[in-house]
Amino acid sequence: MIDFNKAFVDTAPFIYFIEKDSNNPKYYEKVKSFFQYGYDNNKRFVSSVITMEEYFVFPYRNKAYSFIEMFNRLVRTTDMKIVEIDQETARKAAQIRAEYKGFKGMDALQLAVASLSGCDLFLTNDKQLKQFKEMKCITVEELG
Repeated sequence: MIDFNKAFVDTAPFIYFIEKDSNNPKYYEKVKSFFQYGYDNNKRFVSSVITMEEYFVFPYRNKAYSFIEMFNRLVRTTDMKIVEIDQETARKAAQIRAEYKGFKGMDALQLAVASLSGCDLFLTNDKQLKQFKEMKCITVEELG
């Protein structure tokens, strides 16, 4: 397992864990082990209101409200901090987009939250974000 003190969790890991994606069953196991490792070793988890917005679309569209409850339960169980977006975050995201020209606005905001929150790991499934230099960015595939 990749060690960390504080990890930012992007949207895709929530999908793999909560929905147990039948297209990627190994991802469910990897993310489950990641959360278990963090929980067992008193590691800290962070995400943002952007993750909530991105994740909640599918459950609301399909009236799968149990997925929203599972999201909320995971946040509570892991004592995950959900960060709001403010002006400082917007400035940091703009700096990130200026440096990494191919990054989308939402991705830059996620990275800005992670950076300003002092995360040392960013868990995503967007390979493009691995070029970010301020912290280690890994994909679910890379989890042990």
